[in-house]
Formats: sequence, structure tokens, C-alpha cells
Amino acid sequence: MLVTVNHLSKKYKKHTAVHPISFSIGKGRCIALLGPNGAGKTTTLQMLAGLLAPTAGTIAFAGNNQKDHRSQIGFLPQHPSFFNWMTAAEFLQFAGELSHVPKKQLAVRMEETLAFVRLEDVKNKKIGGFSGGMKQRLGLAQALLHEPELLILDEPVSALDPAGRRDVLQLIEQLKSKMTILFSTHILHDAEQVCEDILMLKDGNLKWNGTLEALKKEHDSLAIKLQTKEPIEDVLNELDFIEAAEYIDPCTVKIRMEQHAHSNQLVQTLLKQGRTLIHFELLQDSLEDVYMKVMER
Repeated sequence: MLVTVNHLSKKYKKHTAVHPISFSIGKGRCIALLGPNGAGKTTTLQMLAGLLAPTAGTIAFAGNNQKDHRSQIGFLPQHPSFFNWMTAAEFLQFAGELSHVPKKQLAVRMEETLAFVRLEDVKNKKIGGFSGGMKQRLGLAQALLHEPELLILDEPVSALDPAGRRDVLQLIEQLKSKMTILFSTHILHDAEQVCEDILMLKDGNLKWNGTLEALKKEHDSLAIKLQTKEPIEDVLNELDFIEAAEYIDPCTVKIRMEQHAHSNQLVQTLLKQGRTLIHFELLQDSLEDVYMKVMER
């Protein structure tokens, strides 16, 4: 494991932002931190990044017995701040010096990082003239400059247009082979596309910690979309093994059932009742479907 978190918590006077939570981050994994507003995601990320002191608990990095592990972390806040009068190159020079990147390496790292985030052509332009997407990529460059083991991103695409969001997600996908990535997001489709592991927070409590595959498997239920030539609602109303039915039209419906074995019984009942089946499709829950189940517990 790269990072081990034990009973980490944060209190502000009478308010507990994060209740004691424990989890581990495997080396080379991409992890999504999910949860509604006020769940404690940003507070958790800031504690991991060393920007906020926890009230209790420990954060341990493999191979580092020191309390200060910031040199191993790259952090991109949700709303990164820049000196608009600086050029992109000047900003990275400043960030590199703060991160104690050796002078002999800094120039090379700046060029490599600017090329990676596709800003090499505007490195001498002032940041004040950058678009939102360009600023986000510059913020990512700052977080990558010192080659961290763990990259932490707080809502990296929330303020971007579709093109900017796609650019940042493509960069994250490329980085997965080079470092461990932990990022929070409200866009569940993005997490489903790029992450292997999921952490879910609700009201400061850890609701899920595990792989995306295990999450879907644990909370999956049988969903079927079917269509008949004749109206179907009167037949389905008589079947007690159907949990829910969403009608698209009188002849087309999405239904949920507890057990796969009931799918055969469903088809047999439809045929006995004189319904002509013209479409039958097994549906898999999306991360959004599973997320809602976990949050409602």
C-alpha cells in the first residue's frame, strides 16, 4: 500500500466534518472520492495533502517515517489560484522552487510538464489571458512538476466546459500508468470511465471503500428492458417478484427483479398471457444507480 489512513477525523468546534475513517490507497491505483456536497470530501483531501491538520488519526506513507509527506504529493485544489501577471513558465518556475526541485532538473521538468499538458506554445503568455481549461491544465502541471507519488485532484473538471473536461480526463488517463491518483468528483460518469477504486463519503462517514467492480456486484439487481406488441401493464401487475417498473410506453418497460431465475418465469407468463415479445434486454446498473443505492442506506 502507498498510503494507510487510520481513524482520521476533523472537527470544527461543535461540527464534525469528517468522522473517524480508515482506508488504504494501493500504489498505481486510480481512486474516485464520491459524495454529496458537505460530505467531507475536500476536508479529507486537504488532510491527505498536508494542508489541514486532522483532529485525530494518522496518515502513513510507505517508506516515509516522517510526519511531513508533502514532497510525495501533488495537489490541485478545486479553484486553483494564480498570479495573472505571471507567464505560465514563470509560475512553474516559482512552483518548482517552492517544491525544492533541484535547479539542474527544474528547467527540464518545466519543459516536459508544459508539453504534457499541451501548454508549451503559450508558456511565455500571461496567465490572465488563459481560458478556464488552460488554467486547469496549468494547475495540473504545477501538481506534477516535482513528480509526486500521489496526485490529489479536488473536483478537477467541475468548472470546465465539455472540451476542457475531456482534455483533463485524457490527461488523467495518461497519468494512471505513472502515479497513484485520487480525485473527487460529482460527475459519476467520469469516475466510472477512469477509476478502478471508489471511496464514498456521506455526512463525514465512509460508506464504501473498495473496487468499482465489487461495488457494482454487491449492489446490482436484475434489470430488464422488454417490449411486446400488446400492452403489458396488466400482466406485470400480477407478478409479485417485480420490484419496480418504469413504463416508456404501454408496450415497453424497464423492470427490476431480485433474482435472475425469475426472468424465465417472466417470459413464460408473458407468453401464456398472449403477449408477443419483440425485445428482451438485460441491463447493468451504472455507477450512478449504485451510488444512489449506497447513499440511501
